[in-house]
Amino acid sequence: MPVIIRKEGRKEGPLGVMYVEVNGANFLNTGCYTTTVGENLFDIGIIFAANINYDVPAQRAVLHLNQNVTTVLQNANVYVKPLQDKGIKVLLSILGNHQGAGVCNFPDETAARDFATQLNQAVRLFDLDGIDFDDEYADYGNNGTGQPNAFSFIYLLRELRTLMPDKIISFYYYGPATSRLSYQGLIAGDYLDYSWNSIYGTYSVPNVPGLTQRAQLGPAAVNVRATSGGTAQNLATQTVNDGYGIYLYYDLPNTDINTYLSGISERLHGVGSTLTGGCLRPWPPTGKTEKVCACAGKEKPADEK
Repeated sequence: MPVIIRKEGRKEGPLGVMYVEVNGANFLNTGCYTTTVGENLFDIGIIFAANINYDVPAQRAVLHLNQNVTTVLQNANVYVKPLQDKGIKVLLSILGNHQGAGVCNFPDETAARDFATQLNQAVRLFDLDGIDFDDEYADYGNNGTGQPNAFSFIYLLRELRTLMPDKIISFYYYGPATSRLSYQGLIAGDYLDYSWNSIYGTYSVPNVPGLTQRAQLGPAAVNVRATSGGTAQNLATQTVNDGYGIYLYYDLPNTDINTYLSGISERLHGVGSTLTGGCLRPWPPTGKTEKVCACAGKEKPADEK
């Protein structure tokens, strides 16, 4: 096990990034785990997931939020802000929805800008901290859409970074986008903050042009419901020994997994983890522990961020 010398006033070791499947898990549970010295175990929580749908008559990629994602976002004061108040950054994951639209087949810069504008509007409306891209389930070619091209993802990243200079943009390293990270002198690393491995139970450094700092990369990825504790701990040790800055977790449940997480935390941060008593909540909301507001349709003034 690596020896981690803790320094007062800052968390030691890699950032913890947790994807939460909000179709079955309560996003608030991201904030229930801390290290034994009171730091957030998870530094970034990702709402999994919003989709890229395809409006066939308009031939346009559109942002789609299913019922559970909508519940979380339209009640951001209940499910998002309490985590942000603890210092946890909240991102929205974006992935395909079998309709032919994805991050890699925008036909031109205008189409990429249009979708980037939709993402920026969602981030600003719901006070999120950024966007995470996952190039899965697009089923490129469906509904008469094009196949992945060389420029689409780069144009999308560039346009979104222009709109969101103050927000996080990350890339779940998977799919056709992994081989389309540069175009005519433009490189993905100029627009991305982070990228992490997507294959759970493995260790692989994402190859993203321009992301040269190890602090921006996460080679270890675990599914907390499927990756063995021993494998997860070994990946944590390797991450620290190699000096990388991110450790990726996926599929946080509504049940107590502190024993599993504590073994990882000991290797990442030099201390174990703890679960705040009475913190875990079920999903969908019961009405007893959470109040859900009816805030559909509310929009902020254009100049408010």
